Amino acid sequence: MAGQHVFEHRSAAMVHAGRTMAGASNPDSAGGVPDISAEWYRDVVGFAADAPGWLQGFAAFFTEAALVLLFGFLLLACWRARRMPARALGIALLGVVGVGVAYSLSELFKVLVAEERPCRAMQVSTIVACPPPGDWSFPSNHSVIAGAAALGVFAAWRALGIPALLLGMGTAFSRVFVGAHYPHDVLVGFLFGALVSTVLVLLLSRTATQLVEKLPMYRAKPAAVSAAEQPTVRIPRL
Repeated sequence: MAGQHVFEHRSAAMVHAGRTMAGASNPDSAGGVPDISAEWYRDVVGFAADAPGWLQGFAAFFTEAALVLLFGFLLLACWRARRMPARALGIALLGVVGVGVAYSLSELFKVLVAEERPCRAMQVSTIVACPPPGDWSFPSNHSVIAGAAALGVFAAWRALGIPALLLGMGTAFSRVFVGAHYPHDVLVGFLFGALVSTVLVLLLSRTATQLVEKLPMYRAKPAAVSAAEQPTVRIPRL
């Protein structure tokens, strides 16, 4: 009888383990994540798993390098604006501030939401290594930074703004492709980062302009600035 009870206990444990694994691999049970996001994630990582090795390698490189390139765009916009009217430099510098503010808020939201990474919750193979436990998924920090930096560039330099936005969106998508985030993580993250940069520019551009004008080493461009060189964001005078 004792042996029968042990056998029944082990059988029940095996059934429970099998159900747990099946639930983990089921998009509908991915920790409260929207079904459509889990399904899209599985479709994208499935496509990525079948992609050629060179494409997988490029995606792993791009998902990190694109952020460096975006921040380089932002610094280039600041460098370009250094001899332009104070307002142009103020807006460019606010783009840099926006990245820092958006990232800080993103880290706070991660702790509050505590959404498990899809590569762990759904037990799938991914291009990049799955982050350790406690490194939460929502929102995507990469996407938040990409959105904030892209909008910062767009606000300061319209000619470079469109390429920056396209690069930012590519960065966000790459986080799903390499398996690090659900689609809703990157969508919300990108939009949130863009919103933070936009709000900072709209609310603080006048203050930033006044601070730039007080810089002892600031040298404004003496000649009139053409329309093509003006910052994208225009604040009406009151």
